[in-house]
Amino acid sequence: MSLSYGKYLKLRELLACQEPESAKHGAPAHDELLFIVTHQTYELWFKQVLHELDAVLALMGGAAVAEKDVGRALHHLERIVKIQGVLIDQIDVLETMTPLDFLDFRNLLTPSSGFQSAQFRSIENKLGLARTQRLRYNEADYEASLDAPDRPAVGAAERAPSLFGVVEAWLARTPFVASPQFDFWQEYRTNVTRMLDEDRATIEGKAQLAPAAQRAQLEEFARTRETFASVFDSARYEALRAAGQRRLSYEAFLAALMIMLYRDEPILQNPFRLLTALVTIDENLSLWRYRHVLMVQRMIGAKIGTGGSSGQDYLRRTVEAHRVFLDLFNLSTYLIPRSLLPRLPNALREQLGFRRDA
Repeated sequence: MSLSYGKYLKLRELLACQEPESAKHGAPAHDELLFIVTHQTYELWFKQVLHELDAVLALMGGAAVAEKDVGRALHHLERIVKIQGVLIDQIDVLETMTPLDFLDFRNLLTPSSGFQSAQFRSIENKLGLARTQRLRYNEADYEASLDAPDRPAVGAAERAPSLFGVVEAWLARTPFVASPQFDFWQEYRTNVTRMLDEDRATIEGKAQLAPAAQRAQLEEFARTRETFASVFDSARYEALRAAGQRRLSYEAFLAALMIMLYRDEPILQNPFRLLTALVTIDENLSLWRYRHVLMVQRMIGAKIGTGGSSGQDYLRRTVEAHRVFLDLFNLSTYLIPRSLLPRLPNALREQLGFRRDA
């Protein structure tokens, strides 16, 4: 018999996977089907996200990454961004269920919890969420809540190279940061020093400022100067990294900053878009978590979650704690106006424009 739509998608099996607990207990709750469909759909999208991440890791994980592979990796990452938009929008659909509707079947779900999603834990691991960043769940390591058959795959994802790791290695190999004709970091530092000196002179020259206001501005300026100073000294940078305040290696940080500053150069446009996609993925994960927090608060208030966690309090803390690409977010701290960018030598500019000598 020829392949049909239903057979190809296994719709008979798929549509038989929704088995409301309330119906099994003789009191069917209308909105439980919505709850099941929404979460099953999440898991299908998680499967696709893992598929895209595996493709990116394969493309970016080698000792060298061809320019065409950067573009291909970017395509997969941008698809993940679009999928995340769908994941966030699904919360709007789920919120058409009222708190009373949820109470019709909520107690039947105990002790299950979304925290037990093995695919989502694998996504976090493949992105590069460090174990040291993870908040403990019910005073236990995260894998303790997973079903035993799921633990090997999640553990393998944690031990395997992560997207953070392969991107960091790729950035550290960036060839344009220092060359015989151009030392980006030295030129950048010179221009930042000039910019900061001008900023201080401006503050000190504001005769209309009250003494207290001037002191406040100078204190803020001193913090800004200290922020820059912490990255001009590799030893100080590594000290911050050891303290958990940075994750990128010093070499990768310099390369990422150069890419952000010179993003208009043709050869750096795809790397810039790739870094931007990583920031967007991290931002969308935070948005999804925060929307989840608000939804949980709306549905159960201050009650304990079905899995036994502190519900919204635990989820709220993960919004900040479970960030992967925070170093890329913070690059904006070190951006300077285009008018202060060190001028690239002609030979390097031609190289960044894909031009090669015959």
